[in-house]
Amino acid sequence: MRKALRAVGADAWELTSFQEGAMIPLSAFKQGERGVIIEVQGRGAFRKRLQEMGFIKGTEVFVEKYAPLRDPVELIVKGYHVSLRVEEAARVLMERQGQEAA
Repeated sequence: MRKALRAVGADAWELTSFQEGAMIPLSAFKQGERGVIIEVQGRGAFRKRLQEMGFIKGTEVFVEKYAPLRDPVELIVKGYHVSLRVEEAARVLMERQGQEAA
């Protein structure tokens, strides 16, 4: 059982537990893990901005590294390096695919 931030409203977050293999928020992934986007939550300009950066259902995302204080997180999406705040990454639901050798 792991824990992660989960969006519960426009600006509200809660710490939630989830089962392995389920839809997992991108914010719960560790450095070196990869997964495939299942859903991008949110609407309006936020969702459109993520889609423009390549966060589209079925796209593979690799977690390159976290900043020293764990915010933001650097990701590789479609060959590009993208940084997101952890609260933004919590709105991207993923399915885990594998892990790179450290």
